[in-house]
Amino acid sequence: MTPKLADYIEAGKALDADEREIAVLALQQVDDAEQAEIDAAWDETINRRLDDLVSGKVTPVSGRETLAMGRALLAQRRK
Repeated sequence: MTPKLADYIEAGKALDADEREIAVLALQQVDDAEQAEIDAAWDETINRRLDDLVSGKVTPVSGRETLAMGRALLAQRRK
């Protein structure tokens, strides 16, 4: 962590709860160029996944099956 960042963190600790919440919201904002890049990446991912489904390259799995598979994998790791 840089000294400058450490200073910002210390200053942030001095804020009251409302000010911290406002700061968090402000820090989570992205500018229009970044948002456009994020949106384009999501569009590409969505289109690729949809193409995979429509073409039959992948088979959809129900939420119930997905949870069961996840639980089975966790159970294997715990052994």
